[in-house]
Amino acid sequence: MHSYDEPVYLISVVAKVLNIHPQTLRQYEREGLVEPSRTEGRMRLYSQRDIDRIRMILRLTRDLGVNLAGVDIILQLKEKIDAMEQEIDLLRGALEEARSSTIPSHRSIVSKNNYEIIIFEEGKE
Repeated sequence: MHSYDEPVYLISVVAKVLNIHPQTLRQYEREGLVEPSRTEGRMRLYSQRDIDRIRMILRLTRDLGVNLAGVDIILQLKEKIDAMEQEIDLLRGALEEARSSTIPSHRSIVSKNNYEIIIFEEGKE
Protein backbone atom coordinates (compact mmCIF):
# COMPACT_ATOMS: atom_id res chain seq x y z
CA MET A 1 0.00 0.00 0.00
CA HIS A 2 1.27 3.46 -0.85
CA SER A 3 1.13 6.53 1.38
CA TYR A 4 -1.27 9.34 0.56
CA ASP A 5 1.57 11.62 -0.60
CA GLU A 6 3.65 9.04 -2.46
CA PRO A 7 3.81 9.80 -6.20
CA VAL A 8 3.06 6.53 -8.00
CA TYR A 9 0.46 7.17 -10.74
CA LEU A 10 1.40 8.01 -14.34
CA ILE A 11 -0.50 10.74 -16.18
CA SER A 12 -2.24 8.14 -18.39
CA VAL A 13 -3.54 6.27 -15.34
CA VAL A 14 -4.79 9.45 -13.66
CA ALA A 15 -6.47 10.60 -16.86
CA LYS A 16 -8.22 7.26 -17.23
CA VAL A 17 -9.31 7.08 -13.58
CA LEU A 18 -10.72 10.63 -13.67
CA ASN A 19 -12.09 10.30 -17.21
CA ILE A 20 -10.26 13.38 -18.50
CA HIS A 21 -7.75 14.02 -21.26
CA PRO A 22 -4.06 14.04 -20.26
CA GLN A 23 -3.82 17.52 -21.80
CA THR A 24 -6.23 18.75 -19.13
CA LEU A 25 -3.82 17.53 -16.48
CA ARG A 26 -0.96 19.30 -18.24
CA GLN A 27 -3.03 22.50 -18.31
CA TYR A 28 -3.72 22.24 -14.57
CA GLU A 29 0.02 21.92 -14.03
CA ARG A 30 0.76 24.95 -16.26
CA GLU A 31 -1.81 26.94 -14.28
CA GLY A 32 -0.10 25.93 -11.03
CA LEU A 33 -3.17 24.12 -9.71
CA VAL A 34 -1.37 20.80 -9.26
CA GLU A 35 2.33 19.97 -9.03
CA PRO A 36 3.01 16.31 -9.79
CA SER A 37 6.42 14.87 -9.00
CA ARG A 38 8.81 14.00 -11.79
CA THR A 39 10.96 10.94 -12.40
CA GLU A 40 14.59 11.19 -13.50
CA GLY A 41 13.24 10.91 -17.06
CA ARG A 42 10.86 13.85 -16.39
CA MET A 43 7.71 11.68 -16.42
CA ARG A 44 4.89 13.03 -14.25
CA LEU A 45 3.93 10.98 -11.21
CA TYR A 46 0.79 11.79 -9.22
CA SER A 47 0.02 10.91 -5.61
CA GLN A 48 -3.40 10.15 -4.17
CA ARG A 49 -3.33 13.68 -2.70
CA ASP A 50 -2.83 15.07 -6.23
CA ILE A 51 -5.73 12.97 -7.52
CA ASP A 52 -8.03 14.21 -4.76
CA ARG A 53 -7.00 17.79 -5.52
CA ILE A 54 -7.77 17.23 -9.22
CA ARG A 55 -11.18 15.82 -8.27
CA MET A 56 -11.86 19.03 -6.34
CA ILE A 57 -10.78 21.10 -9.35
CA LEU A 58 -13.13 19.09 -11.58
CA ARG A 59 -16.03 19.57 -9.14
CA LEU A 60 -15.43 23.31 -9.07
CA THR A 61 -15.14 23.66 -12.83
CA ARG A 62 -17.72 21.14 -14.01
CA ASP A 63 -20.36 21.26 -11.30
CA LEU A 64 -20.06 24.86 -10.12
CA GLY A 65 -18.86 26.58 -13.29
CA VAL A 66 -15.79 28.17 -11.69
CA ASN A 67 -13.03 29.17 -14.11
CA LEU A 68 -9.41 28.16 -13.45
CA ALA A 69 -8.47 31.57 -12.03
CA GLY A 70 -11.31 31.20 -9.54
CA VAL A 71 -10.24 27.65 -8.74
CA ASP A 72 -6.74 28.92 -7.97
CA ILE A 73 -8.11 31.51 -5.54
CA ILE A 74 -10.41 28.97 -3.88
CA LEU A 75 -7.58 26.47 -3.42
CA GLN A 76 -5.27 29.14 -1.97
CA LEU A 77 -7.96 30.23 0.49
CA LYS A 78 -8.64 26.60 1.44
CA GLU A 79 -4.95 26.08 2.19
CA LYS A 80 -4.87 29.22 4.35
CA ILE A 81 -7.99 28.12 6.23
CA ASP A 82 -6.51 24.65 6.81
CA ALA A 83 -3.28 26.19 8.14
CA MET A 84 -5.21 28.55 10.43
CA GLU A 85 -7.36 25.69 11.76
CA GLN A 86 -4.20 23.74 12.61
CA GLU A 87 -2.76 26.79 14.36
CA ILE A 88 -6.00 27.29 16.31
CA ASP A 89 -5.92 23.64 17.42
CA LEU A 90 -2.32 24.02 18.59
CA LEU A 91 -3.14 27.23 20.46
CA ARG A 92 -6.19 25.63 22.11
CA GLY A 93 -4.03 22.74 23.27
CA ALA A 94 -1.38 25.11 24.60
CA LEU A 95 -4.04 27.19 26.36
CA GLU A 96 -5.59 24.14 28.01
CA GLU A 97 -2.16 22.95 29.10
CA ALA A 98 -1.33 26.38 30.49
CA ARG A 99 -4.63 26.57 32.33
CA SER A 100 -4.20 23.17 33.93
CA SER A 101 -0.59 23.68 34.98
CA THR A 102 -0.63 27.26 36.31
CA ILE A 103 -3.61 27.26 38.69
CA PRO A 104 -2.32 27.59 42.28
CA SER A 105 -3.77 25.16 44.79
CA HIS A 106 -5.35 27.93 46.91
CA ARG A 107 -7.75 28.94 44.12
CA SER A 108 -11.10 27.41 43.42
CA ILE A 109 -12.66 27.65 40.00
CA VAL A 110 -16.38 27.55 39.50
CA SER A 111 -17.61 27.28 35.92
CA LYS A 112 -20.99 28.70 35.08
CA ASN A 113 -22.25 29.09 31.55
CA ASN A 114 -19.15 29.69 29.44
CA TYR A 115 -17.36 31.92 31.92
CA GLU A 116 -14.72 31.05 34.46
CA ILE A 117 -15.03 32.57 37.89
CA ILE A 118 -11.87 32.53 39.97
CA ILE A 119 -12.36 32.75 43.71
CA PHE A 120 -9.31 33.63 45.83
CA GLU A 121 -9.13 32.73 49.44
CA GLU A 122 -7.89 35.68 51.48
CA GLY A 123 -4.79 35.44 53.60
CA LYS A 124 -3.25 32.45 51.84
CA GLU A 125 -0.30 32.92 49.54
